[in-house]
Amino acid sequence: MTTSSEAPSPASLDRARKLLADFPVVDGHNDLPWALREQVRYDLAARDIATDQSAHLHTDLARLRAGGVGAQYWSVYVRSDLPGAVTSTLEQIDCVRQLIDLHPGELRAALTAADMEAARAEGRIASLMGAEGGHSIDNSLATLRQLYELGVRYMTLTHNDNNAWADSATDEPGVGGLSAFGREVVKEMNRLGMLVDLSHVAATTMRDALDASVAPVIFSHSSARAVCDHPRNIPDDVLERLPANGGVAMVTFVPKFVLQAAVDWTKDADDNMRAHGFHHLDTTAAAMKVHQAFEETHPRPVATVSTVADHLDHMREVAGVDHLGIGGDYDGTAFLPDGLGDVSGYPNLIAELLDRGWSDTDLAKLTWRNAVRVLGAAEEVARDLRSRTTPSNATIEQLDG
Repeated sequence: MTTSSEAPSPASLDRARKLLADFPVVDGHNDLPWALREQVRYDLAARDIATDQSAHLHTDLARLRAGGVGAQYWSVYVRSDLPGAVTSTLEQIDCVRQLIDLHPGELRAALTAADMEAARAEGRIASLMGAEGGHSIDNSLATLRQLYELGVRYMTLTHNDNNAWADSATDEPGVGGLSAFGREVVKEMNRLGMLVDLSHVAATTMRDALDASVAPVIFSHSSARAVCDHPRNIPDDVLERLPANGGVAMVTFVPKFVLQAAVDWTKDADDNMRAHGFHHLDTTAAAMKVHQAFEETHPRPVATVSTVADHLDHMREVAGVDHLGIGGDYDGTAFLPDGLGDVSGYPNLIAELLDRGWSDTDLAKLTWRNAVRVLGAAEEVARDLRSRTTPSNATIEQLDG
């Protein structure tokens, strides 16, 4: 692993921007729809992303352009502890559709790998959707199918809590990975062409899903557990299985997942949030005041671009460059590494990797080609499965008792 301790050179930064002009970033996870829900209850005029939103958001159109983003999976996440998850997920989908309709010159709806390439050719940002957490289907394969019909192209099997059929990385073991119904969910996702996303899930669930899936999987926003020992990250034995599966692990930027010193600090900060009556993921103004007061007396460990690059170097060694991508988790985290503070920061990471010796070919795979390939591969599997299988109407009661 070659580590750079200095800021990327101006020459590398210029080269990074030129690379991104040809092979822009496919980012696996951006929580802008949730931020819009929380901040302004979907009043898109109050957070017009055609204007500078740096005071409120990590994301707006100008900064996406500056960051070299060519495709974005917008997360249609809802918290797993909220009632009415299906309805709230539909509202999130509606938010993404409104954003695309409001900005047709900049955003293009994308359902397929071919749509992603068409958007790139047009100079627009391909806009895809990913549902974050199996609670969004309410134990219903019919609901899963309808999310696919509405444009959702991946589903993260869990969020921070277990559901009835899959274990989360940040909850106590429930079913021991995937239950029989959980395996049926994976099977139906394969039949649809919906990517199985293994971010947030327990390592046992990762392994069970890899055993069950006949299509490539993704990790929409996860880093390497060997570099930062957090349960949200990917163990090496799982990374080692990606070449045979064909999947892609998309490194995330969240400091508490990439910097070991931030793990303990985050636990204390989350405990402080709960003690003040806030959910630990709350990023409203009132919650951030509590965060800021805590940070004044407990200085926050700061991750950098180099911290994230260390994860990518390790993941390349273990899984290979054909199985890597980027999933920043913008607008879904309160803190970010220096140099990656909003969606304009991707060139800094690419420049850092150039300074570490990554080739143009490697970086084109990291930013664009791998993510497009994996969606296309899922589509191919689905065409085959749909030609010889029918939709599953199995219930969790039938399969799990």
